[in-house]
Amino acid sequence: MLKYILSKLFGSRNERYLRSLKPIIEKINSYEEKFAKLSDEQLKQKTFEFKERLLKGETLDDILPEAFACVREASKRTIGLRHFDVQLIGGIVLHQGKIAEMKTGEGKTLVATLPAYLNALEGKGVHIVTVNDYLAKRDRFWMGPIYEFLGLSVGYIQHEMEQDERRKMYACDITYVTNNELGFDYLRDNMVLRKEDKVLRGLNYAIVDEVDSILIDEARTPLIISGSAEESTEKYYVANRIVPRLRIKKITEDEEIEAKYKGIDIKKGYDAIVDEKNHTVELTDEGIKKCERLLGIPNLYDDLTSDWVHIITQAIRAHYLFHKDVHYVVKDGEVVIIDEFTGRLMPGRRWSDGLHQAIEAKENLPIKEENQTLATITFQNLFRMYKKLAGMTGTAITSAEEFWGVYKLDVVVIPTHKPMIRVDHPDVIYRTEKEKWAAIVADIEQRYRKGQPVLVGTRSIEKNEFLSSLLRRRGIPHQVLNAKHHEREAQIIAQAGKLKTVTVATNMAGRGVDIILGGKPDPVNAPHLICRDPNCKVEFLHNKEYHEVVKLGGLYVIGTERHEARRIDDQLRGRSGRQGDPGESRFYVSLEDELMRLFGGIRMSEIMLKLGMKEGESIQHPWITKSIERAQKRVESMNYDIRKQVLEYDDVMNKQREAVYSLRDVILEGEDLHERIMQMIEESIDEKIEVYCSSKYPEEWNLVGLNLWLSRIFDTTIDFSDEEIKSLNKEKLKEILLNIVNEKYEQRKQELTEEVFLELQRIVLLHMLDTAWREHLYELDHLRRSVGLRAYGQKDPLIEYKKESYNLFLKMQARIREQTVEYIFKLRPLIYTQKEVIQQKKFEQQTLIPQAVSSVSTQKLQKVKVGKIGRNDPCPCGSGKKYKKCCGKNE
Repeated sequence: MLKYILSKLFGSRNERYLRSLKPIIEKINSYEEKFAKLSDEQLKQKTFEFKERLLKGETLDDILPEAFACVREASKRTIGLRHFDVQLIGGIVLHQGKIAEMKTGEGKTLVATLPAYLNALEGKGVHIVTVNDYLAKRDRFWMGPIYEFLGLSVGYIQHEMEQDERRKMYACDITYVTNNELGFDYLRDNMVLRKEDKVLRGLNYAIVDEVDSILIDEARTPLIISGSAEESTEKYYVANRIVPRLRIKKITEDEEIEAKYKGIDIKKGYDAIVDEKNHTVELTDEGIKKCERLLGIPNLYDDLTSDWVHIITQAIRAHYLFHKDVHYVVKDGEVVIIDEFTGRLMPGRRWSDGLHQAIEAKENLPIKEENQTLATITFQNLFRMYKKLAGMTGTAITSAEEFWGVYKLDVVVIPTHKPMIRVDHPDVIYRTEKEKWAAIVADIEQRYRKGQPVLVGTRSIEKNEFLSSLLRRRGIPHQVLNAKHHEREAQIIAQAGKLKTVTVATNMAGRGVDIILGGKPDPVNAPHLICRDPNCKVEFLHNKEYHEVVKLGGLYVIGTERHEARRIDDQLRGRSGRQGDPGESRFYVSLEDELMRLFGGIRMSEIMLKLGMKEGESIQHPWITKSIERAQKRVESMNYDIRKQVLEYDDVMNKQREAVYSLRDVILEGEDLHERIMQMIEESIDEKIEVYCSSKYPEEWNLVGLNLWLSRIFDTTIDFSDEEIKSLNKEKLKEILLNIVNEKYEQRKQELTEEVFLELQRIVLLHMLDTAWREHLYELDHLRRSVGLRAYGQKDPLIEYKKESYNLFLKMQARIREQTVEYIFKLRPLIYTQKEVIQQKKFEQQTLIPQAVSSVSTQKLQKVKVGKIGRNDPCPCGSGKKYKKCCGKNE
């Protein structure tokens, strides 16, 4: 009650805010006459003047009145449109980072030019976000002359554009782009291997057109770039055939201890060691060489993108650590995991990291390729990254709470330029859908015969086509739109205001296109058109047809059922009554409609029957309309909860994504990674000391295990006498290991030269980061799907997800560290000798390697450098003949 009294005395919050803008509007208007007297060249010079003033310390708010006046004058001179005062208000609202609710036909596209120009003066770029490619292109070429006249560059993004063209467009001062293209460009930018391959230049300021559609309706669906989880499933079959030809030893903890005291090299004579306790597999040096011979690859570590080592170790794990009817069963031609805790089958679940594929190959089953998430983000988190965000739409106030709760965006309702005189008729309620459709067709036919243009909104393509079939039977000509073809859609919607025109469209079709009474005029036939406003040089209307449509009551909008969201209903209504035009709207509802069925439609239907309602009869009553509104609010609340939950889960990943992407940027910037790599080495040593030397008594340390790790990663070992071991402690051991590894690091740098080594570190770290992040996303996908079951154990799934995902992130960091360090010390540049080339070609003929793999290898060999072999030298293929009598015979 107090709130009501205060609003009556002082006006609503929205009204008080609008009053506060009045002095700014007056100041902008005070410049109009002055700027009108400037020459084109003088007006253009204003842009340079504004930029200089910003450099000297003035703010955008300081120059706003002059900048807006400048845009208004440029608009009049270039496209013949003058910004009304209410449009200036909309521009200020957008500049201040709020949402402007402006009714259909109030010129939102023109409004955006004001804050876009002002904010583009900072030189950091402005994005104007639209819902489809057609609108992005249309608005760029419609509004572009204003910006170009004032010396700013303007671009637009289309789906089919190549990377170089996109980069050029994003480099413009102002860029028109769809929300989807923007989101995917952001994700792709964080997958590039070179900084110069990025297309975006930062997320500074965005104006989102149809903001409710983009930030609310589409917020439940995240953007995902996915790809096949594995490049070639055939590799798993190849690895499976290699395993039986390897000498593999399974070791126990007792064997490790015995080998340690006897000084036995436990790896000697074996190709791979399987550690049952830690569930790990390690290829020995002999095993690596043997695999290279079997695969016909000179060096398994030559190609950074090669995953042979990983696939072979997974194949060994499949054979030696995972057993049929213990860990899994084969059912209906698929590998089904057995839950180790319950013993139950877990259909649909798959082991990650290629293990499941390795087991499928082992069992000679078809290997399933998986679609793995490579990068993902929600629109909520994408747009929250902008330094400043604003939006405009015809319907936002009903979702004001969500806009503030998620994006911290206030909604301001902008008054219309002319009073709204549209008549919104009460809802008409029928008992059955059949009765409702009959009434709708009868209403359309009546209006059509009269000549009044009719726009019918349907909720789905199915209903859209059903109504079309009913109209065809009655012989009523009409246009059908269902949001499939944007270009055609815009043209038809633009002509939906013509006499005797019936347009059947899905509720969202044609957003962003005004319906002009009498139809949109053809500029070629402009001489016989009249100007509707003395200040407007372009918006002509058909003299005769416009007035005829006005006499008939304007555009008549029919809603065939209520939508779950009131905003969508309001958007449909808003098609009629633009800029003070007359218009009508009515919604037809049946108790069999989806919304009504969910919220008491059956009970209401029984009441109507008891009241003696006959078939075809309808009722109109305020309490039923209120009941429908209440149902809509409940659905809106449910959908908000769903979007909120999506955001809560994505927020967990978002912090991790920011950490990964910021590290990526550091790597791409070309920063010297020496300190970062040394930190990784030190952390790896700390980790392994904790694993192998956790006891406070040195005599109990597992130095054999530590040496195995040192040998595998750094190709070195440490040897202590019994007396030395007794005097050791963890700090001293760490110091010794760091000195050894530092020495190895410097040797590696000298071998490859500093420049090559620095580039090698950059490429390796980038590759390992990307690979680990993809695997992490896979694990998070699985966790997200399964975490809901924790609720049965009285645990909050979100809290559990936060805990588990954090642990997975720590494991991912450890994996990046371990693999980066390993590859930096083992990888070598692709410089082969001629001997290796010949060996490669010989091995490609072996039946072990499928043709697909051989062809890839051949492509790589075309790029290698070749060393000279003498004609009398032994042939490197191993035949025992001289080179000139063997592989060099044809040279």
